[in-house]
Amino acid sequence: MLKKVAILSSGSGSNAQALITHFASQDNIEVVFVGSNRASAGVLEKARHSEVHHGHFTKEDLNNGTVLGALEKLEVDWVLLAGFLLRIPIEFCRRYQGRILNIHPSLLPKYGGKGMYGIRTHEAVFQAGEKESGMTIHYVNEHYDDGAVVFQGRVKIDDVTNAQEIADRVLKLEHAYYPRISSELITLDK
Repeated sequence: MLKKVAILSSGSGSNAQALITHFASQDNIEVVFVGSNRASAGVLEKARHSEVHHGHFTKEDLNNGTVLGALEKLEVDWVLLAGFLLRIPIEFCRRYQGRILNIHPSLLPKYGGKGMYGIRTHEAVFQAGEKESGMTIHYVNEHYDDGAVVFQGRVKIDDVTNAQEIADRVLKLEHAYYPRISSELITLDK
């Protein structure tokens, strides 16, 4: 049975591209929409190049149900957040409960929550002198980085000299695991 996926992102879209590429080789999962709350986000260009339906929406569109309505019209089964910075409204979370995932660039619950994204997260990890970091794939609820953890990938960082080195190592984990783990969960969904 074909499962339809939407990807929401606020940034450059490297994780979204990893997902699109991975799902393109599968018969049972199709990315039907890539959306961003930033009109200039690189993810929209990546979606265009991959010939995936895409679009920009506002925070108001997300909060007033416009985005949710559009995804329902597209018959989206799963929503994958990939560097999406807005909090997901409770109605949206309820509609996709157990079928909305996020990827976060730290080992949650450490270094999560509002304002903890991208290089900010890695800077906090570096400043704390952590010896290990990684990424977390988790279900989404109405709170930032609070849903049940599905998977964590870990990497040693005891030899790094700056936050960007951590970011580079963690991004490799994200690209390796987010497509695979999300694919497994979507495939198991009956």
